[in-house]
Amino acid sequence: MTPPRHTTPELDALVKLFYTDTHDLGEFDEVAVDELPAVERTLLGHDQHMTLTVEAHHGSPVDLKVLDTHVTTTHYARKILLVRSSDGLTVQFGIARLHLDFLEVDVRSQVESQQVPLGRILVQHNVLRTVRLLSLWRIRPSAELIERLDLEAPKICYGRTALIYCNTVPGVELLEIVRPA
Repeated sequence: MTPPRHTTPELDALVKLFYTDTHDLGEFDEVAVDELPAVERTLLGHDQHMTLTVEAHHGSPVDLKVLDTHVTTTHYARKILLVRSSDGLTVQFGIARLHLDFLEVDVRSQVESQQVPLGRILVQHNVLRTVRLLSLWRIRPSAELIERLDLEAPKICYGRTALIYCNTVPGVELLEIVRPA
């Protein structure tokens, strides 16, 4: 069993951009990759873009639904859902915080338009990017997360925190939670 990594971005810092407390979203326990169920390991246990990964897994492009944003002079953050284009099923909940100085103007403009998933924007604009998986999480979802993922009943979820380096600089912090298989 691989030990948990306990590295930044800090889960609390990302969640508290939109919630009073981490427990408002769920109860999080850091886990190793070999503790994930097979489907969730495939979806989360890698250093790739989640947009491309969930699209490949679900056999459908995904659309972006922005639930809320938080903007400062240096950062743009958003709370989002990714939904399958084929049937509207929610496949991922996420929080992303982008350091605006590390994004080119056209990339920043497209991100702020809130029309396209971040991974697709970075790929389309050929931004040199590296995704670094930081921590994996087992989550007992709150009522809100159950609702956001359109679950009929409480079910253990899994997620990850990660960094995206844009042109070799850590420009995006992520919390990504996938719909249970």
